[in-house]
Amino acid sequence: MKFFHLSDLHIGLKLMNRDMREDQEYILRQIAELAAEKQPDAVVIAGDIYDKSVPSAEAVEVFDRFISLLNEAVPRAEIMIISGNHDSGTRVNLYRSVLQRQRIHMIGMPPQLPEDHIEKVTLQDGFGRVNFYLLPFVKPSMLKAVVGADENGNNLSYDETLHRLIEREAINTQERNVLVSHQFYLPVDAEADQVERMDSEIVTVGNVDQVRADVLQPFDYAALGHIHKPMQVGCGCWRYCGTPLACSVSEAGQQKGIIFVELAEKGNVNTEVLPLAPLRPVRVIKGALAEVLLQGSEDFVTVVLTDKTDYDVIDMQDRLRHAFPNLLEIRRSALRTADYSAQPVPDETLDPFALCNAFLKDLDEDEKAILREAVNAAQSGEGLA
Repeated sequence: MKFFHLSDLHIGLKLMNRDMREDQEYILRQIAELAAEKQPDAVVIAGDIYDKSVPSAEAVEVFDRFISLLNEAVPRAEIMIISGNHDSGTRVNLYRSVLQRQRIHMIGMPPQLPEDHIEKVTLQDGFGRVNFYLLPFVKPSMLKAVVGADENGNNLSYDETLHRLIEREAINTQERNVLVSHQFYLPVDAEADQVERMDSEIVTVGNVDQVRADVLQPFDYAALGHIHKPMQVGCGCWRYCGTPLACSVSEAGQQKGIIFVELAEKGNVNTEVLPLAPLRPVRVIKGALAEVLLQGSEDFVTVVLTDKTDYDVIDMQDRLRHAFPNLLEIRRSALRTADYSAQPVPDETLDPFALCNAFLKDLDEDEKAILREAVNAAQSGEGLA
């Protein structure tokens, strides 16, 4: 059984107010082309189809076109999609039973009643059955009627909620099972603050949404969404594939891709990352203004200037925007600022120059000479009213 694992499309995203439609359409066509080449039996999208719960008409059009391309590329494949925390579960759930007859399984809502269970799609190959459990993003409050509450009638934690929900399922561990889920699963033996998160992710205060990865034990493969950087959760068979396209500057330089999964007999899982090449990469370029201008490109660029010179702001911005039409932002790294985190303790034995030198820190010889002149002028009263 072969399938594609992708997630976090975030269709409709704007990168620092830059419209990403052309870039997203480009990467989605690339995914469809890979599907035509590899001919997977299924395509799994693990949540965050859209960037907003109420997507624009343009975003819906982009997604519609992508599904059409997939259908053309792999007409016999099952397409399985769950909602993420950025999506509206009720909207994703629309026409659910109708679409299933077209091999498209869009699951927006988790079990609602005690008798309900996680949506399961079962496929067959030469080694037997493969059960895909499709679990959209959930909050404890959404499942209180299904998994219960604590001894005080309050919502359970995310961790306890997911454990109880999955433990309700009669999972046949003699067969091959795949979980498709959009949550923050904590890698085995890791603390939540050790997991690198991207600026484009929604991070809860105190990481209250963390779920221990031991809940994934019944599954031969876990196709996870929510974390934007590719990551394994305890083993190579429980994985976040990451976003197919950088959604923030913090993702600059990451090699994006989708995971091509092949399930052979029980216990034999092979994965391959199929790299994706963006139309316009997100880059961070650091250096002096003159050096940076020589690297002009159409990419999405954050410029970090290291010059110690104070430029005319308008002129500098105009020159950079001309060199980089898709400029995201300009930062300055060399402007000297006072360090208030470790102020020197006043010492009457230090002269004013030594005090200023200790406060500003790491001055070069030219800067020390300017500082000495300023101190001398202040002490002599020159230029003072």
